[in-house]
Amino acid sequence: MGDKAKFNLYSIPYFLWIVFFVIAPILLVLYYSLFDIDGNFSLINYKNFFTPVYLMMTLNSFWYAFLITFFSLLFAYPTAYLLTKTKHKQLWLLLIIVPSWINLLLKAYAFLGIFGTYGAANKFLETIGIGSKQILFTDFSFIFVSVYIFIPFMILPIFNALNKLNPTFMDAANDLGASTWTTFRRVIFPLTLDGVKSGCQVVFIPALSLFMLTRLISGNRVITLGTAIEQHFLVIQDWGMGSTIAVFLIIFMFLIMALTGARKRGV
Repeated sequence: MGDKAKFNLYSIPYFLWIVFFVIAPILLVLYYSLFDIDGNFSLINYKNFFTPVYLMMTLNSFWYAFLITFFSLLFAYPTAYLLTKTKHKQLWLLLIIVPSWINLLLKAYAFLGIFGTYGAANKFLETIGIGSKQILFTDFSFIFVSVYIFIPFMILPIFNALNKLNPTFMDAANDLGASTWTTFRRVIFPLTLDGVKSGCQVVFIPALSLFMLTRLISGNRVITLGTAIEQHFLVIQDWGMGSTIAVFLIIFMFLIMALTGARKRGV
């Protein structure tokens, strides 16, 4: 059997997976978006999406996804940089990634206890004299828990990019008299930008469609596109509008992937 025939044979499961679990669901969502709540063929759902309510919901989704991505990057980059300088960096990296294996629902319920009125966070505030505060069901708690959950996915691609960085580039910058900040700004960060883009992509896209944390941690104070899809499918039973929101969410995701995708640099 030739190489081309082997390739075609081994590609069959891949193409079947793509057709049945990627293309077919997207087409099904697109199909349902063309029907109103009464089951009649209509484009009313697409018209309704451009009303102030849904546009504000979209803006909120992007804003919270941006904040989650920004703070994840803010903490992930120095953490990844320090990991590359440690002796047992693979072990430390594993310890950071292990919490991501725990079920998301379990972690959310754990923070319900930590941020609750009688939780560890308020006990600490009382100990230092600040007193009990309303931490749960706030924007702070939602962003904090979201960053905690997503930060391992930001650290990993940045760590890989930093770990592959040729140390002679930094040595050359130092020999030329560049300061530490200049070396980072002109050498390290540009050469690891692909890792930063990959990390932002894998954090921003799922953050854009969060719905479970908005219910458990923010008490539905934060309404995102993911929350709206859940409400339309499970509560209102308006599958058409829920599918329409999902269509736009898919479009947004593809646009983000196109903007943050790594481009080949010329030699």
